[in-house]
Amino acid sequence: MLIKFLSLLLLLAPCAGSAALRPMPSPNLPGPADRGEAELRGTILRLHNDARRAFGVTPLSWNAQLADAARGYAERMAATGIYDHDPTPGRRKLMGENLWRGSRGVFSFEMMVGVMIDEGHLFHRGVFPAVSRTDQWRDVAHYTQIVWPTTTKVGCGLASNATTDYFVCRYAPTGNKDGTTLDPTLRLAERRN
Repeated sequence: MLIKFLSLLLLLAPCAGSAALRPMPSPNLPGPADRGEAELRGTILRLHNDARRAFGVTPLSWNAQLADAARGYAERMAATGIYDHDPTPGRRKLMGENLWRGSRGVFSFEMMVGVMIDEGHLFHRGVFPAVSRTDQWRDVAHYTQIVWPTTTKVGCGLASNATTDYFVCRYAPTGNKDGTTLDPTLRLAERRN
């Protein structure tokens, strides 16, 4: 019996040893995210336009210039480690902006945009900036830019440093303008007449 037990241990030892040499992913994180330009563009347009369809506004088209600007700013944040909206004078008048950051290589584009769209559960109809159930417009600002009725174009980009992914989407015409009514029912009624 002892010989069988020792033989079993010897058989299992190479397996245990080789498993110990392989890096194990954290059980708290998903596996590496799918990445690439085709994945970026397809996921962004699908998620944005699904949200816009549900809101009752027209779909967005991809814009290469917005994507280049978004990627450039993501690269700037990755290089500096400063996570904040682009302070370039006049940028806000030309293009809206949504930002996201997280651990490098872990999160999919779907997860990045998904958290922005999920803000929709806090949205309520009203005149911007009074469009949040929390009375804090910032709690729905990503979502409202995504579904902003007069926005027609989007472009996004991703850049990383050693630890962090920085994701930026740019929109034109820009949204989140004070005094604008955000009522999808009203917008649908206006189009039917």
